[in-house]
Amino acid sequence: FDSLPPAHYKETMSTILVWIQQSEAKLSMPQVAVAEYEIMEQRLGELKALQSSLREQQKGLNYLSTTVEDMSRKAPVEVSQRYRSEIEVILGRWKKLSAQLVEHCQKLEELMTKLQRFQNDTKTLKKWMAEVDVFLKEEWPALGDSEALEKQLEQC
Repeated sequence: FDSLPPAHYKETMSTILVWIQQSEAKLSMPQVAVAEYEIMEQRLGELKALQSSLREQQKGLNYLSTTVEDMSRKAPVEVSQRYRSEIEVILGRWKKLSAQLVEHCQKLEELMTKLQRFQNDTKTLKKWMAEVDVFLKEEWPALGDSEALEKQLEQC
């Protein structure tokens, strides 16, 4: 019985596996191009919540790793190897998921910065275009008024 994992191990393994599957599903959703800052902000919040959840699940993963180490000292080689390979698969998925989360967050933050800059530039351009429109609709000076023509030329 020393070589068998405790009941808590199986519960933790099940919880971690379900969490990884759900998180992988959330991250595998196709990324869509979004031009609304609020939606991007919401998605970033979801990703940050997932990162927070990942940190919370870390305790369970650490428990699994130490339990496998303890069991491997007591268990026969074939049993020990089975649990080691099981935890290695989980650790691999965990690392991949963690890296994807970081990558998605960074990419989204970069895109949000670009979108914000673009929106600001667009606002500035629209303001400038409105000013130009007002200028173009102004009455042109009479042909003989060289001083007014010169002034308007400077404004152009």
